[in-house]
Amino acid sequence: MVMKPALRKIALTVHITSSVGWLGAVVGFLALVVAALSSQEIKTVQAVWIAMELTGWFAIVPLALISLLSGLVMSLCTQWGLLKHYWVLFKLLLTILAITVLLLNMQTVSFLAEVANDTGYTDLGGLWGELIHSGGGLLVLLVITILSVYKPRGLTRHGRHKQNR
Repeated sequence: MVMKPALRKIALTVHITSSVGWLGAVVGFLALVVAALSSQEIKTVQAVWIAMELTGWFAIVPLALISLLSGLVMSLCTQWGLLKHYWVLFKLLLTILAITVLLLNMQTVSFLAEVANDTGYTDLGGLWGELIHSGGGLLVLLVITILSVYKPRGLTRHGRHKQNR
């Protein structure tokens, strides 16, 4: 099924906007982590944990899920196809991996934000973990972006089969 041009443009706009938003929200999250790690103020670190939890659940997670869903729509309803090109398949796998790690990590963020809010305890070890998670997530999102822009050649077996029909 191929979308009509007007509908394709709307779907593409949703996909690009959510993907770029996801990337930007991760950069914001990373900035919060760096701010907390460089601060000596307990209140700042507490506030950052709470801000990271809110940013994660209300910006990063929804944007990631919208990006995944809109990407599936774009791949299934355009000439690219979901299984025809390696770059589309790699983007899908990286996106699923990133969302899985994100959802698992957000449990930890929520727990540590609650601990920081309730007890005043600020775990710098947890912040170093968040630096690794958000930095790694940013790297994965940049790889996905590069794949989207450059669209490296290479058909999957399924793609070659469809092309030879």
